[in-house]
Amino acid sequence: MKRIETLDGMRGYFLFFMLINHMILQGGLWLQNVNLAEVMFVEDAQGFVFLSGFLIGLIQTSRMLRYGAVAMRISIWRRAAELYVYAMGVVVVALTLRALLPGGFEAYANWMGPAGTDDHLRDLALALMVFQPTFMDILPMYILFLVVSPWLVKLVAEGRWPVVITGSLVVWMAAQIGMGELIGWPLHAAFKASDGQGLRGSFNPLGWQIVFISGLVGGGLMAKGGIEWKKIFAPEKTALPIVCLIVVGFFMPVRFVTAHGMIDYEFLGPFQSMAIRRSFGPVYLLNLAGAGGLLAWLLIAGPEAKQRWVAAISRGLHALFRFWPLKIMGRHSLQTYAWHVLLVYGLRYVDMTWGPLGNLETVTAALLLILLLPLPALWREYRPWIQRKLFPGRLGAHG
Repeated sequence: MKRIETLDGMRGYFLFFMLINHMILQGGLWLQNVNLAEVMFVEDAQGFVFLSGFLIGLIQTSRMLRYGAVAMRISIWRRAAELYVYAMGVVVVALTLRALLPGGFEAYANWMGPAGTDDHLRDLALALMVFQPTFMDILPMYILFLVVSPWLVKLVAEGRWPVVITGSLVVWMAAQIGMGELIGWPLHAAFKASDGQGLRGSFNPLGWQIVFISGLVGGGLMAKGGIEWKKIFAPEKTALPIVCLIVVGFFMPVRFVTAHGMIDYEFLGPFQSMAIRRSFGPVYLLNLAGAGGLLAWLLIAGPEAKQRWVAAISRGLHALFRFWPLKIMGRHSLQTYAWHVLLVYGLRYVDMTWGPLGNLETVTAALLLILLLPLPALWREYRPWIQRKLFPGRLGAHG
């Protein structure tokens, strides 16, 4: 199947801003203010999870229709196993650095706890992905989604996608009334280590699955040819983008004042319970639908819009998402995500050991990490060419 370059670029864009947002420095980082999350209840993690689900639905439904359900299932579970290897690899590297670097335990105390010491219960929790160190929690959630994906893909391929959407909505509602905490309590109690933490993670899979599964259904329907995006997102159908803009615009003032500390959630009454990020509350779901619908309309219908300024915005978005470093990182998103975690942990060590960093040092460090971020993707993309240039005789001998 031919790659959709715009989707690759979008995934690369989300990874880029994940790196920016995860640069936790004692003195702060002004680049983090240049982010949609500062004015909207929409984050890069949501876009990344949605696109991951969309591509699983698109690619694996096509594989099932062509080669059968067994081939599809093996492919997805092989991907899940690969993700697990990467997730554990990142943990092992982080633990090794913490043990070898002077002051490593102090630098990562809040991020990793007593893992890798005599607290073997924590080590077991890490291996089972029950305890998820800071910024290492998307991969375990993604692995969980992949494990159940073969049954979902099969249902979509058989035309029973309403069952999938209904089930996803029910599970999401269960997360909103605290079922995730109820289910997770035995795990928390069983793996509670010396620091008092057992089950730990920034994402409640019961809530966030609706992001992944909605993408999976959309990708699966596209693979079947049962959905024509250009008919849904047509230039003359302006009601959809207007409604999406109203939804996003309604929440913008609230997000702005809460993100910048002008008012606390506790003063907003019921809003506080509807804007819980961990369980992907109703506010986040509404904003994702609004922002996603508006972005889709701009990308698909925008180039043919009658309004010149709308067409110009659309062309700008296409140019952004086709920026080649973003596309390459999107093609190799797994390696880029794992690498970004190690970069962030390296910066954390420097800042906690020799910091707080000054303004110039902060900007320099951020730029350095930005330049380093595409390296694994560039290596995987251009490895054959690099090897030919560096070892022409060796490759010739084997060729």
